[in-house]
Amino acid sequence: MDAKLNEIKHRFEEVEKQLSDPDVISDQKTFRVLNKEHSQLAPVVNKINEYMKCVRDLADNKELIKSEQDSEMKEMLSLDISSLEEQIKDLNDKLMLMLLPKDPNSGKDIIIEIRAGTGGDEAALFAADLFRMYTRYAETKKWKVEILEMNTNEIGGFKEVSFSIKSSEAYDEFKYESGVHRVQRVPETETQGRIHTSAVTVAVLCEAEEDELVIDPNDLKVDVYRSSGCGGQSVNTTDSAVRITHIPTGIIATCQDEKSQIKNRAKALRVLTARLLEKANSEKQAKESEIRKAQIGSGDRSERIRTYNYPQSRMTDHRIGLTLYSLEKIMEGDIADMIEALKKFENEALLKTLK
Repeated sequence: MDAKLNEIKHRFEEVEKQLSDPDVISDQKTFRVLNKEHSQLAPVVNKINEYMKCVRDLADNKELIKSEQDSEMKEMLSLDISSLEEQIKDLNDKLMLMLLPKDPNSGKDIIIEIRAGTGGDEAALFAADLFRMYTRYAETKKWKVEILEMNTNEIGGFKEVSFSIKSSEAYDEFKYESGVHRVQRVPETETQGRIHTSAVTVAVLCEAEEDELVIDPNDLKVDVYRSSGCGGQSVNTTDSAVRITHIPTGIIATCQDEKSQIKNRAKALRVLTARLLEKANSEKQAKESEIRKAQIGSGDRSERIRTYNYPQSRMTDHRIGLTLYSLEKIMEGDIADMIEALKKFENEALLKTLK
């Protein structure tokens, strides 16, 4: 353990030294990578320093108590030793969590895509509810949210909606949301009070960082067409909607939310790049170790992950067996407890793989 901690401190010092090198500063790509590593290592090194100070203080106190004759001083040293041993255990546990393998996507901005599945209009209404839940949580964190594409129906639901969240914490908070979300409730249009079950799919994609994924313009087919849908001044009036197809993979991204064709093209390209990055990451993850399998933020949108039961005010996450009876608060964006439970479950699973 001590050897590992010293290795991390040494690497941190190396990175700090490199960041002050004029040659590194002038190379923006290298500087950006090192700066990100520095920001990830800094809290770990602070905790290591705290841990090592406690270890030194404990050793000093144990040495002092051997030669101490005064009974009162001996009792004080004994209390200090007990306190330091507890602090060291606590710091050791925290360091173990901090030293777990980092998700390569940690720290990235994200794009969340929500699509109505089985259930028709009711599924579209629930897609809108999930959009509200996620954006409200992001707003409490003061994270920037930007709608990229929105396809509504006549009753205010979303057939699909894509939006970005910009924050270094966004991926780590939302990565568990990919999958099928099932809702059980009585639709507003139901006259006999019967409970219907509908489904919505959620995909959490990472925004590609600069130079992370280079797309050959020759591999892209760009089509423009008239916007369509419910409302909007530009609907059916201008060729502002954009569809971009990545020819080698067949992956498509569209955007018609903006009046400007240029803005729609930029947004569609962001979504397309995120989808291509997800495809590349999925192929890579399929070849990775058991450590990756222990992580529950796999991004598999075909897996049924959660049920929202309105009659019982119950939310159940099927992956970790978590049930919360506070559905009204959850749908208003109060999802911190759910996210923390998912993080804890994943961390415990990862720790088991390392023992």
